[in-house]
Amino acid sequence: MKEQIQAHLKNRIEQFFHRETDTFPDVEIKKELFVRRKADLIKVKADAQVLHISREGKHCFIEYQAHMQYLIKQKEQYYIEENVENRKASFYNNRLYEDQEMIMEYPLFQRDESNESLFDERSDDTRLAFVYDRTKAVQYAERWWNEFNPAYKKFTDDCTNFISQCLHAGGAPMRGYPNRSQGWWMRNNNWSYSWAVANSLKTYLSYSKTGLRTNQVSSPEELKLGDVICYDFQGDGRFDHNTMITGFDVYGMPLVNAHTSNSRKRYWSYEDSSAYTPNIQYKFFSIQDDRS
Repeated sequence: MKEQIQAHLKNRIEQFFHRETDTFPDVEIKKELFVRRKADLIKVKADAQVLHISREGKHCFIEYQAHMQYLIKQKEQYYIEENVENRKASFYNNRLYEDQEMIMEYPLFQRDESNESLFDERSDDTRLAFVYDRTKAVQYAERWWNEFNPAYKKFTDDCTNFISQCLHAGGAPMRGYPNRSQGWWMRNNNWSYSWAVANSLKTYLSYSKTGLRTNQVSSPEELKLGDVICYDFQGDGRFDHNTMITGFDVYGMPLVNAHTSNSRKRYWSYEDSSAYTPNIQYKFFSIQDDRS
């Protein structure tokens, strides 16, 4: 079955360099994004890992991961973007008739404390002093973008847990233990809502005045390496996803790393994501420290 999936991925790759068809609409969306970015796609590679196979009569359903690599050129600059997509292919009589990316469900927890008053338990000007090492945060995001650090708990929906780890690797101090509704922390196989729930981290970054704190900016161009973007895909006020800035394209636009749909050097806007909608809203957070 892996051979069938690999052959299918080969056809999908070829579509990046041929005329538009209705066969791979997700490919056409990504091609359009490259055009708007004034980016040339030089080469695409793909590898498949079969995760699960089930059968119903002549139907065969295969869940698999597709590791996509894109060599991109903008002016004289080259870089590689990588995405790991969780997909499901459906076959009938060994012929493919459907292949879709599986969208992860959000949020991670049924209960989610996002009241800003819960996230800053100190009423004075006391600071948890720290200097944010952007290089270390980015190095962590690069090292673990497609793996799980065994020193931390692993979640199925891991995007916020991963970004919290990156921030902590950069020196951001934990606080609030053991109250899950306060601060930002993970300890003894327990964690705050803000550590692992996308909407809660967004709220914490918006209101925290001690330890990990931020300055919200109005555009992605104002962000630096190690800063964070939060995504509300539906535009309903509940944020679903978080990423970390790990690079910039030739026009100064952020490239990001993330988990859940594991991504490296992905264009910040996520217009090529299966979760994207025209109602998407973003929040841009620049990390502040005692040098700020």
